[in-house]
Amino acid sequence: MPGWMDRLRGYFSVDMGIDLGTCNTLVAVRGQGIVLNEPSVVAVKKDTKRVLYNGQAVGWAAKEMLGKTPGTITAIRPLKEGVISDFEITEAMLAYFINKVNGRMSRLFRPRVVISVPSGITEVEKRAVFDSAMRAGAGRTYLCEEPLAAAIGAGLPVSEPTASMIVDIGGGTTEVAILSLADIAVCESLRVAGDDLDEGIINHMKKTYNLMIGEQTAERIKIDLGSAAPYGNEGTMEVRGRDLISGLPRKTVVTAEEIREALQEPVSAICDAVSRTLERAEPELAADLVENGITLAGGGALLRGIGTVIQNATGLSVKVADDPLTCVARGTAIFLDNFELLKMTLENDSDE
Repeated sequence: MPGWMDRLRGYFSVDMGIDLGTCNTLVAVRGQGIVLNEPSVVAVKKDTKRVLYNGQAVGWAAKEMLGKTPGTITAIRPLKEGVISDFEITEAMLAYFINKVNGRMSRLFRPRVVISVPSGITEVEKRAVFDSAMRAGAGRTYLCEEPLAAAIGAGLPVSEPTASMIVDIGGGTTEVAILSLADIAVCESLRVAGDDLDEGIINHMKKTYNLMIGEQTAERIKIDLGSAAPYGNEGTMEVRGRDLISGLPRKTVVTAEEIREALQEPVSAICDAVSRTLERAEPELAADLVENGITLAGGGALLRGIGTVIQNATGLSVKVADDPLTCVARGTAIFLDNFELLKMTLENDSDE
C-alpha cells in the first residue's frame, strides 16, 4: 500500500523548492525549474487580518497596494530580515503559493518541500518555518541553508574538495559562506541587505530634501541610479513624495552620486562581513579562493559596482552569478533532483 500511494503522489503531486525571501518568494518544481516568482506581500483587513478577496490578495496583487491602502486594509510583508515576523500571514501566503503551483491535489497529496532559510536563524525561527509550511499544506518539509542553495544554484563545485565562496545579498539578509565537500565550512549571516539599501535612500531624502518617499519609490531609485562605485553615464532622476514641512506633494531631482553616498553604510557593512569570513577560513581553503574567487548572488548582486568594491576590499576576483535573483530557488530544485545524495545536509523535522 505505501508503494502504491507513493506512485500516486508522484503522479498527482509535485516536489517543490521554495526560496522564502523577505522581498520575493520563488518556487521551483522538480524537473520544471522556477514556476513562480512573486513578492512576499499579503493584503489583509486590519481588524480581522483575513486575506482579501478569498485569499487572492497575495504576491503581485498585494504589492501594488503597498503604501496605497485605505484605513481598513493593510499590505503586510510577513517576513523581516529573512525570518517570519507574522506567523499567520506567512502561513496564508505559503498556502496560496503551494496551492497555486500544486493545484487541487495539494489537499490530497501534500508535496515534499525544501525551503531555504538564512544560516544564522535560531531554532525557534526554524520551527516557525516548519510549522508554517506544514499548516500551509506541505508534506515532508526540509530546511536548506541559503548560502548552500545559492552556491549550488550558481553552479559552484560545492561537492568537490576545493573552496567555493558565495555572497548572497537578499532582501533581508546577506549570507556570506565558504563551502567545501557539499557543506559550509565558514559562514556569516548579516541582517543588512536590500531593505537597508532602500532605507538608506529613504533617510537621505528625508535629511537632504525634507521629502518623504515610500518603499517602492526607494526601490525604483536604487534600480535606476543606485551604485556602490562610480560608473559611466551617471544620470539623474525626478523623485516625487510628500514634503515633510508643508505636508504637500512635491518633486525634486537626485543624482547618482548622492544616492551612492546614501548607500555607503550598508555596502561597507557587507564588505566587512566578507572580510571577517575570509579571516576565519582555514589556510588551505583561503589558498583555493585565490584562484576560485568570490561569486555574488541575490538581488543585491545587481547593484552597480558592488563587485568592484568587494574586490578592492579583499584582493580576490569577484563575479556575479548567472541570473543571481533565482540562484537560491534553482539550488533548492537541484537538491530535489539529487535528493538521496544531498539530503544528509538538510534539516528534516516533519513527516507526512
